[in-house]
Amino acid sequence: MALRLPRDAASVPLIRQMLDGTLRSLGVDPQVRDDIELMLTEACSNVIKHAAPSDDYTVSASVHDHLCVIKVVDAGDGFDPRKLEEPDPGSEHGRGLQIMRALADDIRFTNRSEHGAVVCLEKRLRYSPGAAGQHLLTT
Repeated sequence: MALRLPRDAASVPLIRQMLDGTLRSLGVDPQVRDDIELMLTEACSNVIKHAAPSDDYTVSASVHDHLCVIKVVDAGDGFDPRKLEEPDPGSEHGRGLQIMRALADDIRFTNRSEHGAVVCLEKRLRYSPGAAGQHLLTT
């Protein structure tokens, strides 16, 4: 699934609900869905708050062999995640990257010169007993 979304805060719950509904219909474990929902929220919120001005951004998600791969692409100049300062322990802001790193099984940041930045999040899936997804996606 791939969507081009308006760079607006209202787009975050929309994509979050769409992906969660898809993962729920596949029978993905609720805790894994919650982790994916939070990672996706943080990645999209970062685009809305920090990316260079543009009208939209793209979110794509795929599921294959028990792995969910999410890519959030914006039109900004990108950033170097190694150069970001850690937030203060009591800070209410600036924890998005920490949250994504804690929940994702893999996370990659790619800056594409003049074509925006890509955040790629990967999460291993667990399924509820008897779920359709564990049989459909491992052919």
